[in-house]
Amino acid sequence: MDSSYAIAILGGGSFGTAVANIIAGNGHDTRQWMRDPERAAACMATRENQYYLPGVTLDPNLNITSDLEAAVRGCQIVFVAIPSKSFREVVHRAAPILAPGTKLISLTKGIEHDNFHLMSDILREETEGMRVGVLSGPNFAKEIVAGHYTATVIASEDAELCETIQKVLHSETFRVYSSNDVFGVELAGALKNIYAIVTGMAVALGRGQNTTSLLITRALAEMMRFAEAMGADPMTFIGLAGVGDLILTCSSDLSRNYRVGYLVGKGRQLDEAVAEIGQVAEGVNTVRLIKGKADELGVYMPLVSAIHAILFEGTPIPEVIRDLMSGEQTFDVAYSAKPQ
Repeated sequence: MDSSYAIAILGGGSFGTAVANIIAGNGHDTRQWMRDPERAAACMATRENQYYLPGVTLDPNLNITSDLEAAVRGCQIVFVAIPSKSFREVVHRAAPILAPGTKLISLTKGIEHDNFHLMSDILREETEGMRVGVLSGPNFAKEIVAGHYTATVIASEDAELCETIQKVLHSETFRVYSSNDVFGVELAGALKNIYAIVTGMAVALGRGQNTTSLLITRALAEMMRFAEAMGADPMTFIGLAGVGDLILTCSSDLSRNYRVGYLVGKGRQLDEAVAEIGQVAEGVNTVRLIKGKADELGVYMPLVSAIHAILFEGTPIPEVIRDLMSGEQTFDVAYSAKPQ
């Protein structure tokens, strides 16, 4: 290895742990911070994150602590893997400890509650003089730690940051591509969670692969329309962080958002479904925020409206399906390389 870094991962969930394990395995001084002292001590003692990744042995180089200052002090790179509702609070606490010029990378796919701030916005608002990036892609933590071939995207306007993160995270089974469209990559990671909910519902209702394919492709069209209206590059959405993550999240019961949709499709109330999953399903909050923003901007997003109607307006699923299937039949592909 050309150089070794001191690196902190803030958050004790499955993806944060998977990333921490890769980095530790690459020989870096790796510290993972968990809010709960008992859980941090248990993970350190057993060398296993029993709550999120049971049965996975943690790398001997990975140090786990509930002391935020001990985790962050002296680190050149800090990854933040905190659910969106607590993201700002943790970054605010860590900010005074961070050295100027620290590479600060969000691993969280979500939008802050009650406003439309993405995680990179929060990193910039709560800190000064940091180098900011986001990591997003089709990445189930359980498959990463099992050694399945996986790829992700590091997005930043800072090319050197992207190169560093690519080196730090690269392994025999984990590949990192780069992008300079931070907004697009981050928006893709947040948006796809919504559509996992509706594909989960469809499977619960006994719909087949035709239906799943329909939902995924029309979801991508909605995502690209919304991205363009928000000023992101729609073409970012045909990459790993967009269609790659969308296919993954909409096709597997490893996705928390998919499982929430499946339970709602089976007749559970939303709060019951979320409680049964036992982990944060970011898509539930994102539905509200995207619906509000789409209405404000006049972006046509029938699937988002349908999911919102089911989850928050009490509209019966069969009624929503009838409305969707009788709606306007628009162009299949809105973007073309050929001159119009």
